[in-house]
Amino acid sequence: MQINETIIVSAQQMREIEARIFAAGMPVPALMEKAAGLCFRKIQTLYPRSQFSLVGVLVGPGHNGGDALVVARELYFAGYPVKVYCPFEKQKELTTSHRNYGASLGIPFVDTIDSLQDCDVFIDGLFGFGLTRSLSGKIAEIVDKINSWQKPIVSIDLPSGIHTDTGEALGTAIKATHTLCLGLWKQAFFQDQALEYIGTAARLDFGIPVTDIEAVIADSARVQQITNTLAKQFLPLPRPLLTHKYQQGHLLLVCGSLRYAGAAILNGLGARGSGVGMLSIAVPKSLKSLVISQLPEALVIGCPETSTGAIAELPLSETELNKFDTITCGSGLTTDAVAVVKQILKIECSLVLDADALNIIAQSSQQLTLGPNIVLTPHLGEFKRLFPEIDVSRGDRLEAVKQAAKQSNSIILLKGARTAIANPDGSIWVVPESTPALARGGSGDILTGLIGGLLASANNSAKIEHYVATAAWWHAQAGIKAAAERTELGVDARTLSKYLVKIL
Repeated sequence: MQINETIIVSAQQMREIEARIFAAGMPVPALMEKAAGLCFRKIQTLYPRSQFSLVGVLVGPGHNGGDALVVARELYFAGYPVKVYCPFEKQKELTTSHRNYGASLGIPFVDTIDSLQDCDVFIDGLFGFGLTRSLSGKIAEIVDKINSWQKPIVSIDLPSGIHTDTGEALGTAIKATHTLCLGLWKQAFFQDQALEYIGTAARLDFGIPVTDIEAVIADSARVQQITNTLAKQFLPLPRPLLTHKYQQGHLLLVCGSLRYAGAAILNGLGARGSGVGMLSIAVPKSLKSLVISQLPEALVIGCPETSTGAIAELPLSETELNKFDTITCGSGLTTDAVAVVKQILKIECSLVLDADALNIIAQSSQQLTLGPNIVLTPHLGEFKRLFPEIDVSRGDRLEAVKQAAKQSNSIILLKGARTAIANPDGSIWVVPESTPALARGGSGDILTGLIGGLLASANNSAKIEHYVATAAWWHAQAGIKAAAERTELGVDARTLSKYLVKIL
């Protein structure tokens, strides 16, 4: 799989890559024709001529506007009735040339946005990547009016008004039905706050040399998607013919409390789905029989309890704990289990910390510096408690998770509609799709068990973040498949665990 398919770039990185392409001799007009031609063919597929009687094209002042004009021209040649509206007096020279040529062909150019109200579908070519100023005045009014008509909109490269890197709506923004990303994926497509504007996204590959991408983006600074192909490559498969259960990893889950008894079971179901060779579960002594009844294959360790029904301590020595390949800690613990979390943090094997383990760490007055063998899996609220000095108010989740990984020297998995996993070296993996069906209690417990099981099975044979990203992808895919078969309302955590085996 080429890097073009997985890499995610910032606006500055895209500028530098394009500059290298142009410096090597690619004419700007030729690239515009190629990119806009891809857009035209995609639009033909999405909106056949027989079904749409009139197309409105919005043209901006830059090369995004030039792309839109080439699309308008090709639609016109293909027999689509087209109207073009350009609310800018000044345009780049190449865009002006396309505008003049379009007018010479007899394509109608209108003077007001209201003249497009009878159009069936719109092409948004107002602004492409790199916009940083807020839309205001006449342009903001145009965008809001187009949105209010609630008709299909195809945005070229990015919905106009969306910040390329953060995904923020700059004052206002086009709410696209489809967005055709040109060349390489931009960061906005993987920021939660941009998703309601992007609609259905597709990348149109106009052919960027891998050497130009690699010259601009170092391995340690890469932001990449975890794709189906990569996830399956990262899995610890195939297993050797001559093996046994302890060679396929031994995972310890430290979880559950009298208040959150179900969390221990869900943690175990997620771990079971990973295929880990041996599973041990440490729970309050009062929960032992319950967990055994639900997970008979697990070795269940009953632990002394606090007066509130939390684990008071682990009845295992440091030496015994270090024999596990991976330990997960936190699901359903409650914040009364402070001593347990302190005990776990002394262990040298790979650790996955979730939920109340994160809350206990956040309450500590000590500087959060853990280690590259530790995985933290916060949702946004937990992230803010762990890293209060990292500003996520503008929603730049990718930058936030990168800073957190560097600061804590740990792997950070930030949950969301586009889950992001950052390594301390600065590299980031992003899960490119998910489902609202996962927004239910217990989904995170399944994920924690799944991550722990994969890490334990891996036996340190690859980078930890690869397995974390693969687990997050697997979890999301199970949710998507379950939602498709049962609707988004029918995916409880136990059901989700059953769909894990249907993905591979």
